[in-house]
Amino acid sequence: MEESTRYEKGIPVNKTAYQLNRWQILSFLFLIGCFSFTIRAQNSVPSSVLFENVRIFDGKSAQLSGITNVLVRGNKIDKIFTAPIPADRLGSPRVIDGGGRTLMPGLIDMHWHTMMVRPSPSELLSADLGYLNLVAADEAQDTLMRGFTTIRDLGGPAFGLKRAIDEGIVAGPRIYPSGAIITVTSGHGDFRQPFEVPRTIGAPLSHGEQIGAAMIADSPDEVRVRVREQLMLGATQIKLTAGGGVASPHSPLDAITFTESELRAAVEAATNWGTYVAVHAYTPETVQRSISAGVQCIEHGHLMDEASAKLIAERNIWLSTQPFPDEMAEAFPPGSFERQKAQEVFAGTDKMYALVKKYKIKTAWGTDILFSRALAKRQGELLSKMVRWFTPAEALVMATRTNAELLTLSGKRNPYPGKLGVIEEGALADLLLVEGNPLENIQLIADPSRNFVVIMKDGKVYKNTVPQVSSRR
Repeated sequence: MEESTRYEKGIPVNKTAYQLNRWQILSFLFLIGCFSFTIRAQNSVPSSVLFENVRIFDGKSAQLSGITNVLVRGNKIDKIFTAPIPADRLGSPRVIDGGGRTLMPGLIDMHWHTMMVRPSPSELLSADLGYLNLVAADEAQDTLMRGFTTIRDLGGPAFGLKRAIDEGIVAGPRIYPSGAIITVTSGHGDFRQPFEVPRTIGAPLSHGEQIGAAMIADSPDEVRVRVREQLMLGATQIKLTAGGGVASPHSPLDAITFTESELRAAVEAATNWGTYVAVHAYTPETVQRSISAGVQCIEHGHLMDEASAKLIAERNIWLSTQPFPDEMAEAFPPGSFERQKAQEVFAGTDKMYALVKKYKIKTAWGTDILFSRALAKRQGELLSKMVRWFTPAEALVMATRTNAELLTLSGKRNPYPGKLGVIEEGALADLLLVEGNPLENIQLIADPSRNFVVIMKDGKVYKNTVPQVSSRR
């Protein structure tokens, strides 16, 4: 008679029962795997949203379209049509009745500092980085709810927040990060205190460097190292400060910081990675030196002269600049060195935009808001103030299609391949449904909580105050 009982650690085990249990377990795991695959397959099916009865500002034209329908499938604009389409071709989309409202591309801010919007300078340099990330995440959600679906971060430790947004952990705009601002000793971005001087090469980094807010580099070789580090961390472009700045306590506006060979080292390292360098530069000297070194994007330029403006135009260089409001100086104490510098820069805005128009310079728009949650809430208002120099259509094109064109300089380092800033078939579905016509009344942009009734980023609806309509079948 065959023995059907065996012993494990002195305990009798029925062999047949043991085998059945093992196969039951394997079968159960197989069913779990199938169920998991089914769930993943269902989740991978692109959702669809149909905007009916909208008039389109496409990011390019100075006029709205007639009444149109826009079908979003997955994260892209699938169809734009006026004639009826058979239901079997539409599928079963979620329907949003635009009621004649304006559908426009999501806004883009080309000079933003994700980690530096809310904290004061002292908080930025002393607070726990985890706390700063949580504050920045809350601000990122507010940024998205103001209709800004994309920002280019021009300095700061934004890599972790970008990842959290991309993975859907928190809501926020697409982030094109530069990583740490690269500066020189005493330059714009060097926030060290006097007791931290002298700097010893190879010694421990300052706190600002440790958290990734800025990195100090005082030779071409150091510049290459710092640029390559940011690229390794995921920078889509590199930010250097070629001259003095407003917020830094040690750098006068007329100071020229990086040498041409240092700037060239940054350009070479970035170019080797297929991307570009943007430089903070106000004065003619810093603008001209940067262009000579191969820089492709000038940030600010408020104090440039006729010759430097002409050079920017002739070399087809981008100018990314901001219409700073006078209230922005209030972020700094009355009578401080920083406030004096701010007022000097702001006074150059009218002349700068006059040169932009005279020489037809490729110009992007941003805000560069620092250390002020109150001012951040006015992000859209700052865009609306561009009508001092441009028509509403010109300002809105700048904040959508034109800004998106500058983003393409990142080449293969672009983390969001696809068209941004326009409404056309195949473009990424970053869309705003506006109560009214912003081409006639750009002040609508200044009050997003009231006037942006739908906010969509990457095909996902983050806000919808339009009454729900059943899906089309």
